[in-house]
Amino acid sequence: MRGPLGAVIGRYPSSDGSTQMGGIIRHNRKCRDIVFLVIFTAFWVAMIVNSSFGFNQGNPLRLTYGLDYKGNVCGHKHAYPGLRELELRYWLNPNQVYQSGLKDSQFKLVNARSICLLDCPIPSEDSLNWVCDYPEGDIHLSMDDWIDRNYDYYEFLTPEMRNTSLQLQGPCYPVIFPSVNVYWSCQFIARASNISLRHWQQMGGVNINEDIVIDKSIHSSINSRSSVLKRYMADIGKSWPVLIVCGGIVPLFLSVIWLLMIRHFVAAMPWITVALFNILIISVTMFYYLKAGWIGNDAITPIIGAHDPYVHVSGRELHHLRAVAVLMTFIMVVAVLTSIAIVRRILMATSVLKVAAKVIGEVQALIIFPVIPYTILAIFYMFWLSAALHLFSSGQVLQNDCNSNCCAYDLVSKRVNCDRCCGYSIHYTPHIGVAILFHLFGCYWATQFFIACSSTVIAGSVASYYWARGETSPEIPFLPVFSSMKRLIRYSLGSVALGSLILSFVESIRFMLEAIRRKLKVAGTAPDNWFGKVAFHTSRFCLRCIEWTIKSVNRNAYIMIAITGKSFCKASAISTELIINNILRIGRVNVIGDVILFLGKLCVSLASALFAFLMLDTHKYKSAHNKISSPLFPVLVCWGLGYVVATLFFAVVEMSIDTIILSFCQDSEEHQGTAQYAPPLLIETLNDQNEMQRLTQGPQ
Repeated sequence: MRGPLGAVIGRYPSSDGSTQMGGIIRHNRKCRDIVFLVIFTAFWVAMIVNSSFGFNQGNPLRLTYGLDYKGNVCGHKHAYPGLRELELRYWLNPNQVYQSGLKDSQFKLVNARSICLLDCPIPSEDSLNWVCDYPEGDIHLSMDDWIDRNYDYYEFLTPEMRNTSLQLQGPCYPVIFPSVNVYWSCQFIARASNISLRHWQQMGGVNINEDIVIDKSIHSSINSRSSVLKRYMADIGKSWPVLIVCGGIVPLFLSVIWLLMIRHFVAAMPWITVALFNILIISVTMFYYLKAGWIGNDAITPIIGAHDPYVHVSGRELHHLRAVAVLMTFIMVVAVLTSIAIVRRILMATSVLKVAAKVIGEVQALIIFPVIPYTILAIFYMFWLSAALHLFSSGQVLQNDCNSNCCAYDLVSKRVNCDRCCGYSIHYTPHIGVAILFHLFGCYWATQFFIACSSTVIAGSVASYYWARGETSPEIPFLPVFSSMKRLIRYSLGSVALGSLILSFVESIRFMLEAIRRKLKVAGTAPDNWFGKVAFHTSRFCLRCIEWTIKSVNRNAYIMIAITGKSFCKASAISTELIINNILRIGRVNVIGDVILFLGKLCVSLASALFAFLMLDTHKYKSAHNKISSPLFPVLVCWGLGYVVATLFFAVVEMSIDTIILSFCQDSEEHQGTAQYAPPLLIETLNDQNEMQRLTQGPQ
């Protein structure tokens, strides 16, 4: 049976029997869960090593631009020849593109001869244009001159070179089909120029296939799942100013404003929060409809720069946006109906928030404290995102092993070369996939760890306020926030590491099971009988319940760690017992308060997403070099970052309420059901008979 904790969390008697002031939550502590602190430290070392691999092997340019036939990344200034500003990949031989699109063909587009250009070639209206290979050998042109001549040095070719060019073996190739810049690759349009084709035939050129397959081949390559994923990652790298402003500065500002308003306008804040939540979720949903092309004409297009208005090219990104728009519609309807349903409970939330506002007013450093974990997390995220971009773009650029007929004239050896003519691609080894998964897990664990540290410090500060009977002097130590930080760093980092690890592990298991479920659904091997479906969905529901329970237990465990200095497991047991023993007294009050706080976090994160939409809607991110393929990922990242920042700051109110309530329960148990240290406002809130009747019986 657990005994009283007064000697630990309140005043304790001296040797002469008098009560001492100043023994508040500091007595009889020692370091806990050291093993998990060592594991967390080793994890950080592994994160640094893992990231260094990405920085060494990766090149974020690969996420956006393709490879030429030499294995160079288009736009890479250190390539040979230098490709600075030459960001567009162009396939020289139209027949190779055609063959790669045939279902039974062994020829792959990656093996077709491609070079990097500044813009996509278009056929001439009165003659035949040529695009020639990089100038080498006897072609004494600089890269700048080659570009200025529109990549055409056909007039300098020897008769032998002209003959091989007419056989589509280079070094020059005819421009028969118009092309358009689609995600930095020149997409052929199956609409051959009659004038250019006639000139080509008059010169004795070989037959060029004009089937629509030539249109589909490049598009299917650009639209593959791996290409889309790379573009999404590249979008995050290109939109880093948006992430800083909308994922960092905006939620910081809004969270501080929310805390100040809770402090001074607590009675109105639940109503304001619910109203703002409904407005923001409707606004964000409408932006998804706008970008999906269902409202107005602002749908995203994969075509970059000027293009033929009669050409329509769709991308996977647009389908993803439309799917998210449908999902957001469902979430919006459910959220609005839920917010309407809880309106009757808002007065109950107001009474609880008043207690938190009282604590914030007394311990004013709590409003400023979240800036410390916010700064640490901001530095971590900048390092993590940079490492993630390099990890996703890591891998070896190797020449493919193929038996394709891809002969081409070699300007250096002065002959048609059919050896080693296969194209290059980036080869990803299994350990790169493991490194990426470890990096993702590391981000989640680190985030949970810093949030847990922040919550524990806040809980320790609020507990000092409670067990000093709400008096600020001399009961509460000077600067209680820093005293709580000192206790955390000295005694409880291992316990926090354990709690955050458990939550991260459960979340990772759920993520992997969801991935397996999606693969089974795609493969058509999902359970068909009713028993299998029931077991399938029941397991998902149970896992979500476990995750929610662990989050709740962790938060209360951090409170008891801050108060008692116990290990994570012992603190979890104490907090769980207190909650079970007082569930009728505090349950519904705590739940409705958590709902309002959750809506507040969503308001901040939705506002961050809305500002991200507005910033990404500017010309900078809709054209040329900085064009993003889709606002989907940057907006979701800003949404997530906004939620994390809001969690750090809203923890001041959240942990204040939970700490006060748990301290009240412990205080009541120690003093035969009558709390001795509770502030008058808390006693009035929890012990009011009318309120208690409504809590235990519910609305009539």
